[in-house]
Amino acid sequence: MKAISTALADVLLLEPNVIGDDRGFFMESYNRQKFSELGIHEDFVQDNHSFSVRNTLRGLHYQVRHAQGKLIRVVVGEILDVAVDLRRKSPTFGRSETFVLSGENRRMAWIPAGFAHGFRVVSEAAQVLYKTTDFYSPQDERTLAWNDPDLNIDWKLAGSPILSEKDRRGRNLRDAEVFD
Repeated sequence: MKAISTALADVLLLEPNVIGDDRGFFMESYNRQKFSELGIHEDFVQDNHSFSVRNTLRGLHYQVRHAQGKLIRVVVGEILDVAVDLRRKSPTFGRSETFVLSGENRRMAWIPAGFAHGFRVVSEAAQVLYKTTDFYSPQDERTLAWNDPDLNIDWKLAGSPILSEKDRRGRNLRDAEVFD
């Protein structure tokens, strides 16, 4: 497993070791010992699997209590994955970074607790798997506005995204609850 530093403090892009031949491929998507060697010591408590069609935009989600670290990967399709640093004392507070994750490139994103996370489906459809370090807590979930002008995230949209009602009501960073 290779860890690639990003412009956001503590966020990593991960490239697994992929062994391929004429039958297909094999890779370890998670190994506690190897992740620990990369500095990721968190325990994962929940696995999630989503299916979404092209131009679906999910996010930007986070939990104010029961904050979740997330290990994100795509098994089918391609997404533009986004992390936003919401840790007020961080040198990268309020900044975002985007990654292309796909079933083809097999990259994963490690987004620790204290960040908002979201993605937009670039391909016809995508299946996204992600592990979390805390359980889903609906009463603690918050949504950051995907189109906050201060964040100025380039979602590479052609037209309007497909949004849930919750994602339409996201708050701008200046009005959002953040982490100390």
